[in-house]
Amino acid sequence: MKHVVLDASALLAMFYGEPGADEVRALFHRANAADQPLLMTAVNWAETLYRIEKSQGSTGVSAARQLAASGPLSIIPSDEEQAELAAGYKAAGLLALADGFAAALTTLRKAELVTADYDFKAVEKELKITWLKKA
Repeated sequence: MKHVVLDASALLAMFYGEPGADEVRALFHRANAADQPLLMTAVNWAETLYRIEKSQGSTGVSAARQLAASGPLSIIPSDEEQAELAAGYKAAGLLALADGFAAALTTLRKAELVTADYDFKAVEKELKITWLKKA
Protein backbone atom coordinates (compact mmCIF):
# COMPACT_ATOMS: atom_id res chain seq x y z
CA MET A 1 0.00 0.00 0.00
CA LYS A 2 1.37 3.38 -1.02
CA HIS A 3 1.67 6.19 1.53
CA VAL A 4 -1.63 8.05 1.87
CA VAL A 5 -2.15 11.57 3.19
CA LEU A 6 -5.58 12.65 4.42
CA ASP A 7 -6.65 16.25 4.50
CA ALA A 8 -9.23 17.48 6.98
CA SER A 9 -12.13 17.00 4.57
CA ALA A 10 -11.45 13.27 4.30
CA LEU A 11 -11.42 12.67 8.03
CA LEU A 12 -14.42 14.94 8.55
CA ALA A 13 -16.36 13.03 5.86
CA MET A 14 -15.81 9.81 7.80
CA PHE A 15 -16.47 11.40 11.18
CA TYR A 16 -19.77 12.96 10.07
CA GLY A 17 -20.92 10.21 7.69
CA GLU A 18 -20.75 12.55 4.69
CA PRO A 19 -20.34 11.44 1.08
CA GLY A 20 -17.01 9.65 0.76
CA ALA A 21 -17.19 8.30 4.32
CA ASP A 22 -17.35 4.69 3.13
CA GLU A 23 -14.24 5.21 1.00
CA VAL A 24 -12.32 6.62 3.98
CA ARG A 25 -13.51 3.80 6.26
CA ALA A 26 -12.34 1.25 3.68
CA LEU A 27 -9.01 3.05 3.51
CA PHE A 28 -8.71 2.80 7.32
CA HIS A 29 -9.43 -0.96 7.12
CA ARG A 30 -6.83 -1.49 4.36
CA ALA A 31 -4.24 0.53 6.27
CA ASN A 32 -4.90 -1.53 9.42
CA ALA A 33 -4.59 -4.77 7.48
CA ALA A 34 -1.34 -3.63 5.85
CA ASP A 35 -0.04 -2.23 9.16
CA GLN A 36 0.66 1.05 7.38
CA PRO A 37 -0.30 4.43 8.77
CA LEU A 38 -2.52 6.98 7.12
CA LEU A 39 -0.73 10.32 7.35
CA MET A 40 -2.09 13.71 8.32
CA THR A 41 -0.17 16.87 9.10
CA ALA A 42 -0.49 18.38 12.57
CA VAL A 43 -1.90 21.49 10.87
CA ASN A 44 -4.67 19.49 9.18
CA TRP A 45 -5.33 17.64 12.44
CA ALA A 46 -5.77 21.03 14.13
CA GLU A 47 -8.20 22.05 11.38
CA THR A 48 -10.15 18.81 11.89
CA LEU A 49 -10.33 19.26 15.67
CA TYR A 50 -11.34 22.91 15.31
CA ARG A 51 -14.29 22.01 13.08
CA ILE A 52 -15.38 19.17 15.35
CA GLU A 53 -15.07 21.33 18.48
CA LYS A 54 -17.15 24.05 16.85
CA SER A 55 -19.98 21.68 15.96
CA GLN A 56 -19.83 19.02 18.70
CA GLY A 57 -17.78 20.47 21.52
CA SER A 58 -15.39 18.51 23.69
CA THR A 59 -17.36 15.26 23.31
CA GLY A 60 -16.71 15.28 19.56
CA VAL A 61 -13.05 16.13 20.06
CA SER A 62 -12.69 13.22 22.50
CA ALA A 63 -14.21 10.87 19.93
CA ALA A 64 -11.83 12.16 17.25
CA ARG A 65 -8.83 11.71 19.54
CA GLN A 66 -9.96 8.16 20.32
CA LEU A 67 -10.26 7.43 16.60
CA ALA A 68 -6.75 8.74 16.01
CA ALA A 69 -5.31 6.78 18.93
CA SER A 70 -6.99 3.49 18.04
CA GLY A 71 -6.51 3.40 14.29
CA PRO A 72 -3.85 3.76 11.66
CA LEU A 73 -3.93 7.57 11.66
CA SER A 74 -0.47 9.07 12.21
CA ILE A 75 -0.25 12.80 12.90
CA ILE A 76 2.96 14.14 11.36
CA PRO A 77 4.58 17.21 12.95
CA SER A 78 5.41 20.00 10.57
CA ASP A 79 9.02 20.78 9.89
CA GLU A 80 10.88 23.53 8.08
CA GLU A 81 10.83 21.82 4.67
CA GLN A 82 7.10 21.15 4.86
CA ALA A 83 6.43 24.71 6.05
CA GLU A 84 8.41 26.20 3.16
CA LEU A 85 6.53 24.11 0.58
CA ALA A 86 3.17 25.00 2.17
CA ALA A 87 4.11 28.69 2.16
CA GLY A 88 4.96 28.40 -1.54
CA TYR A 89 1.52 27.00 -2.37
CA LYS A 90 -0.12 29.80 -0.36
CA ALA A 91 2.11 32.54 -1.83
CA ALA A 92 1.35 31.35 -5.37
CA GLY A 93 -2.36 31.68 -4.60
CA LEU A 94 -2.91 27.98 -5.25
CA LEU A 95 -4.07 26.75 -1.84
CA ALA A 96 -5.10 27.90 1.60
CA LEU A 97 -2.30 27.49 4.12
CA ALA A 98 -3.66 24.33 5.80
CA ASP A 99 -4.24 22.75 2.38
CA GLY A 100 -0.68 23.73 1.49
CA PHE A 101 0.59 21.63 4.39
CA ALA A 102 -1.35 18.58 3.14
CA ALA A 103 0.03 19.11 -0.36
CA ALA A 104 3.56 19.55 1.01
CA LEU A 105 3.41 16.31 3.02
CA THR A 106 2.02 14.51 -0.02
CA THR A 107 4.93 15.78 -2.10
CA LEU A 108 7.61 15.02 0.48
CA ARG A 109 6.37 11.48 1.15
CA LYS A 110 5.67 10.79 -2.55
CA ALA A 111 2.20 9.88 -1.37
CA GLU A 112 -1.38 10.01 -2.57
CA LEU A 113 -3.69 12.69 -1.17
CA VAL A 114 -7.26 11.70 -0.27
CA THR A 115 -9.63 14.65 -0.17
CA ALA A 116 -13.15 15.91 -0.78
CA ASP A 117 -11.86 19.48 -1.09
CA TYR A 118 -11.94 20.60 -4.70
CA ASP A 119 -9.61 23.52 -3.92
CA PHE A 120 -6.89 20.94 -4.61
CA LYS A 121 -7.83 21.06 -8.31
CA ALA A 122 -5.25 23.86 -8.52
CA VAL A 123 -2.46 21.32 -7.88
CA GLU A 124 -3.89 18.11 -9.30
CA LYS A 125 -1.23 17.98 -12.02
CA GLU A 126 1.49 18.03 -9.36
CA LEU A 127 -0.01 15.51 -6.92
CA LYS A 128 -1.63 12.12 -7.06
CA ILE A 129 -5.11 12.79 -5.69
CA THR A 130 -7.98 10.48 -4.89
CA TRP A 131 -11.19 12.50 -4.88
CA LEU A 132 -13.91 11.46 -2.47
CA LYS A 133 -17.35 11.33 -4.00
CA LYS A 134 -19.68 14.23 -3.32
CA ALA A 135 -23.42 13.91 -2.93
